[in-house]
Amino acid sequence: MNLKIITNQVCNLSRAVGSFIQEQSHKLHATDIEFKGLHNLVTYVDKTSEERLISELSKIIPDSQFIAEESPKIETQSEFCWIIDPLDGTTNFVHGVPIYCISIALSYKSEIVMGVVYEINKDECFYSWKNEKAYLNNRPIQVSKTSDLNHSLLATGFPYYDYGRLDEYLRLFKYFMKNTRGLRRLGSAAADLAYTACGRFDGFYEYGLQSWDVAAGSFILQQAGGTNSDFNGASDFIFGKEIIASNAKIHQQLVKTIKSHFA
Repeated sequence: MNLKIITNQVCNLSRAVGSFIQEQSHKLHATDIEFKGLHNLVTYVDKTSEERLISELSKIIPDSQFIAEESPKIETQSEFCWIIDPLDGTTNFVHGVPIYCISIALSYKSEIVMGVVYEINKDECFYSWKNEKAYLNNRPIQVSKTSDLNHSLLATGFPYYDYGRLDEYLRLFKYFMKNTRGLRRLGSAAADLAYTACGRFDGFYEYGLQSWDVAAGSFILQQAGGTNSDFNGASDFIFGKEIIASNAKIHQQLVKTIKSHFA
């Protein structure tokens, strides 16, 4: 298994499907929007993109398993599993806000070994594979060197359907407003993680996420020198529906602060 070759194939596939998504952004109508749940949107673009990704990824590694946002889990005897989000940031896409991504991770024996996040509007492809650096459009990237939370720029996501921890979240948001350089909300967890991996953000946190939101981006961040955890500082951040991601230098400060607000 040559992970470098596989990663290049996935990057090329992401750009091809990204072109389709961008073409459809000018053709989308209100009648094309469906609701999977409260404020949880999906379009034919998400579904068609996922179908294309599954079809082509199945050719790269035949008989592989899939965990994908718009499809039932595909289980086989293979030890390879693709974790994909065909359009992370659908609400942005629907409203014409130019930040949305394709996110693709590959796991082998339950370990993530490759990740690709393609931000379509800026034509930025973030990627890495096991035992390799992280890259943005063929250029190596690293996390920031910021070591003080007060000097950090953070990213987060706002709850849009799970409001069970909203009060804690708002108290934490207020704290970070006063004790950092600011917070940004892009509307795509994959972009948040990729931007943290290349040093644009110093850290990112959010709850209510799914594995396809974070699997690729958290791996790229790790390969760029960053650290991931859940809100307790443990390792259940891919399937645990909460994540703290950082440049590693401020990670313990983030964990301590977030844990105290969500205790």
